[in-house]
Amino acid sequence: MADYDLWHHGDREVGEGLVDLAVNVRLPAPPAWLRAELAAALDDLAAYPDVTAATAAVAARHSLPESRVLVTSGAAEAFTLLATALRPSYVVVVHPQFTEPEAALRAAGHAVHRVVLSPDDGFRLGDVPEEADLVFVGNPTNPTSVLHPAADLLALGRPDRLVVVDEAFLDAVPGETESVAGQPGFVVLRSLTKTWGIAGLRAGYVLADESIVDLLRAVQPPWSVSSLAAVAVEACCRPAALEEAEKLAVAAEADREYLVSGLTAMGVEVLGEPRGPFVLVRLPGADVVRERLREHGFAVRRGDTFPGLDARYLRIAVRDRETVDAFLAALAAVRRLPA
Repeated sequence: MADYDLWHHGDREVGEGLVDLAVNVRLPAPPAWLRAELAAALDDLAAYPDVTAATAAVAARHSLPESRVLVTSGAAEAFTLLATALRPSYVVVVHPQFTEPEAALRAAGHAVHRVVLSPDDGFRLGDVPEEADLVFVGNPTNPTSVLHPAADLLALGRPDRLVVVDEAFLDAVPGETESVAGQPGFVVLRSLTKTWGIAGLRAGYVLADESIVDLLRAVQPPWSVSSLAAVAVEACCRPAALEEAEKLAVAAEADREYLVSGLTAMGVEVLGEPRGPFVLVRLPGADVVRERLREHGFAVRRGDTFPGLDARYLRIAVRDRETVDAFLAALAAVRRLPA
């Protein structure tokens, strides 16, 4: 099995003075209304955190009972809780995808079997070994930006199998289509980081069968979700916030299409059918291109730390059109340079 740096993150690519197209957080800072909510909560920091209101807000947002919700310190904590609480006999991680699930599983002592999807068919979801009783998959998947049909995900379900679907980027898809939230035998992970610009706050949640939520809660450290994170979860689940998130998703979709059009026009191969706030490209000498882009002021995400990809791949975050135009000009310039 190839050796990959499973803990590598896009923020390692970003440096002072570089325009960030490496990290998939769209907003550079939380919106004013969310900052106001957080500021108003500062006077309550003397009290221990209470996620009761946040749990109720998530349950209402997804029309699920509160017993099927667990608020977490970001999706990353959820991966660790799953790896700690569950005792599967055969674990599958579908790649290419976000690498923290596999890293958490291996750190907890689990043997991990990889199912690697092919770029040649657009990273379509295929079969997993029948003996697998725990399966991890992303939707839309980071870094491929592919959105798997819910029917394909549901086809993975078995009476004796738990399927974990990382939907951290689904709120960047208009209408949040293809979600499997609430389906029996499925665990859905959500994050507030990507849309609301709060990666440093660590706010997310799990939607699962009550029995699974109970297992995860039993191993969750006390007060792992901070008071401010709980405030953010509650605020971002309100109808007004959901309406704003939908508008942001529609805008991101248009900006992504603009980016894809520009890349395609200059002959850059865009993989799959991107549906998330980032795209995956394959081009000769991508590692050299990435370094030259840094010299021109732009950071993009290397692809060779994702199982199933190599140094020919780059992930590019979707940004506004002015930024995209400047990036495309820089990309055209570095590609004209001799190898």
